[in-house]
Amino acid sequence: MNSDPKVTPLRPKRPCPECGKPSARDTFPFCSTRCKDIDLNRWLKGAYVISARDDEEEPDNDGPK
Repeated sequence: MNSDPKVTPLRPKRPCPECGKPSARDTFPFCSTRCKDIDLNRWLKGAYVISARDDEEEPDNDGPK
């Protein structure tokens, strides 16, 4: 591999969001296929959800009554 100091990497190095190890190029932003699969499993189970507040009212689309 060419280690020319003038070459800028395409992406900055970041830690894996699952375990904190350095990320790998082929599984970016994760360090391994295992961490990538763990994250995918969380998405499929619905663990990443933005919850809504119960006190929010729905907008009235019928206009004033």
